[in-house]
This record gives sequence, structure tokens and C-alpha cells, in this order.
Amino acid sequence: MSTFRSGYVAIVGRPNVGKSTLINALLGQKVAAVSPRPQTTRKRQLGILTLEGAQLVFVDTPGIHAPRHRLGEFLNQEAGEALQNVDAVAWLVDASVEPTQDDRRVAEVLASLPARIRRFIVLNKTDLVPTEMEDRRGQQYAALAEGASVHRISAKYRAGLGGLLEALIAALPARPADFPDEQVTDLYEREIVADLIREACLNSLRDEVPHSLAVRIDDFKERETGATYIAATIFVERESQKGIVIGQGGKMLKAIGTAARAEIEAMGGHKAFLELRVKVLKDWRNDPTILKRLGYRLKREKR
Repeated sequence: MSTFRSGYVAIVGRPNVGKSTLINALLGQKVAAVSPRPQTTRKRQLGILTLEGAQLVFVDTPGIHAPRHRLGEFLNQEAGEALQNVDAVAWLVDASVEPTQDDRRVAEVLASLPARIRRFIVLNKTDLVPTEMEDRRGQQYAALAEGASVHRISAKYRAGLGGLLEALIAALPARPADFPDEQVTDLYEREIVADLIREACLNSLRDEVPHSLAVRIDDFKERETGATYIAATIFVERESQKGIVIGQGGKMLKAIGTAARAEIEAMGGHKAFLELRVKVLKDWRNDPTILKRLGYRLKREKR
């Protein structure tokens, strides 16, 4: 009888290296918001993959970076806490570029972890790397994390995932699963919906708006017809940003709603009615009270 293995694998890295894309690819379905913009992920989320002989609980984390506001501090805090009590850490890097200062910051975090935690360097976006450069890239990142094994993948094209999974499973302890076979994430549907709305905003808006944007679900009701009614507020920091999100004649907000609704319906498998409004919360990313109201909980500062 084969041994069943189960454990937690934190997916870490600097912003915009494809952490959420990797988790969605490993699970074979979308549970995490994805966009080409940095800091799409703002909170920890579990992606649960149950196989015949193993259960891997992937912990999706915000990108580790140099914070510029209280929200940035929260994101780093979330990423750091995700590394506590995991069995393995997969450091996802962009193999198409040389290590950055944020990559070195991640490497420092990994170096501080207990020796019992297995470390893996996952070179993503290898489809963008010339063959003659692959070994050099692997050596550059391996030099930053002594003892970590190196794996080459393309999360976008699902290349190399089988070998990565085998290595991760081998790093997990022999123990029973923590979650039912059918569970794929720890978030409630309304929390995922908020992320999908924000994803639609990130994919539609110009550069100066996305980082200043948050989404709150105000109403979430299942109707007798099987459809879901959702009302949500999109928060921005300035009046000028509100105008951009709404767009001329409401065209931009309508486009965001259409894109978000399509993702929500694909996720839930049933029709959704989505009502969006836009509200200004001045400098919300630096206001601990507002951050708390929006679900971002910063640790108390030591005196």
C-alpha cells in the first residue's frame, strides 16, 4: 500500500511573476485572480489539489516588495505569515530576466526559514528564455538560495508542471489529508467574486488607477431561479480616478461589469446579475481604519 502524503506549499516571489497563474494551472481551474499588473493578489489564499496519493495545499501569497504605503506593509506581512508552518516553499521567479532587488529580498526571507522547510526555485516563463540562456538563469537564481532545487516551467502553457508536482509531493510528510477531496480553496464564493471584479478592473484600466483600487461586496444573494445577485462597490482614492473607472457615459464601468460577470458565471456555473458602483475613499491605502474595514488587518506596531 503506497504512502499518502499531505502538506502545505507556499508559492512566493516578487510581484508579477505568475504565482496565481501557476496555482490555477496546477488545480486545472481558476480560483485566483490573474492580471498582467503587479500585486493582483492581496491576501493569502489556499489552492487545494487532491490526487490519488497526495493532497497539496498551495498557499498563494502577495508579491514581496519594498512597501510604499500601509497596504504594501500588509501585503508583505501576509506573504511572510504564509511561510509559517509550511512544509515546502516554491520560490517562483521570472526566468526571462536577471534577479532583481525584490528577488534578492525574497531570497533573504527564504534564508531565514527553519532548515526543515524544503526550498524549490521555480523558473517560470521559460517559453520566453533562449535555450542557451536557461542554464545561466538557473545558476543566477540558485546562487541566491543555497540548497534549493531548480525546476523549469511555463505556467501559462502548463509546461514542466508534472515534474514540479512530483518533487513537491516527495517533500511532503506522510499524513492524512486536511481537506475533503472536492474542496479546491478556503475562500468563500463572495470573496473570490470580489477578486474577479478587481481582476476585471486591473485588465481594463490605465496604469495610474489599479493600485489605488479595492472592491467590497455589499450584497450577495442566491435567487430562486438559481441566479446570483451581486452588488459591489469599487473604491478609488481620488475623484479623477472615479471618472476613469466610470468612463464616458458609463462605458468603462459597463465593460468591467461585463468582463467580471463572465468570469463569475464561469466559476459558479450559473447566471449572475452584477451591479457596480464607484466610491472615493481618499488615501485609503494609508488609513489603518479603512484597511481594516476592507479586510486588511495590519499587525500592531511595537512601541
